[in-house]
Amino acid sequence: MSEIKGIYALWYREFKVFLRERSRVISSIVNPILWLIIIGDGLGSAVSFNGINYQTFIYPGILIQTALFSSIFFGVYIVWDKKIDFLKEVLVAPMRRTSIFVGKIIGGATDTLLQIIILLVIGFAFMEFGIMPDLHLNIISVLVSLAFLFVTTVGLVSIGLILGSQMESPEGFQLIGSFLIFPMFFLSGALFPITNLPPWLSPFIFFNPVTYSVDGVRGVMMGFSKFNIAFDFAIVSLFAIVMILIGTYAFKKMKI
Repeated sequence: MSEIKGIYALWYREFKVFLRERSRVISSIVNPILWLIIIGDGLGSAVSFNGINYQTFIYPGILIQTALFSSIFFGVYIVWDKKIDFLKEVLVAPMRRTSIFVGKIIGGATDTLLQIIILLVIGFAFMEFGIMPDLHLNIISVLVSLAFLFVTTVGLVSIGLILGSQMESPEGFQLIGSFLIFPMFFLSGALFPITNLPPWLSPFIFFNPVTYSVDGVRGVMMGFSKFNIAFDFAIVSLFAIVMILIGTYAFKKMKI
């Protein structure tokens, strides 16, 4: 019972921090909208895929972008917790490091999913007003998409926590995090189809687990995907499990 209470306490703390950082909430919503409006409309005036306008095409990728940036950069809070000695106070509590890791994952995933839900509401409004008419948002597609995004977020938050557990400064974390985030995003098919790729580019895209999340969400919301949706979900789930295992080990070996 103490482990569950500890996990809840960590989740509640991260949730409260998220709500108090209004600038973080606003930026996490405004940035994706700017991508949709500027990139979507700009390139959309000249590009379309499968008869779908470009703004609609990149919408699933923008959802994944939000999950990617928010989840991995969540790990910087571990660095700050170490600097202000909050993590030391947590570690003396009668709970295992594995439970601390789980509490952090749930907290980070909750913060990210709240941002994604807001973007889903915006996407629904765009669909209703005819801005993205090819988008298919209904109860089933939203629930399946949230399942994809939740599992993806768990894996990505784990990466952020792994990095945070090994880094000593926020500046170092941001450098390594950016070096990891941008290739994962640009090589995920978020901004272009993953069919008919150059031979040298294909291995990088198909080795990227985020590719399968984008493909699965796009398949659910638009009805076309490179792979079977069940296969996409299996790959994303495997990625999350592996990252959780690595993250648990990293937390056990973390030095304060």
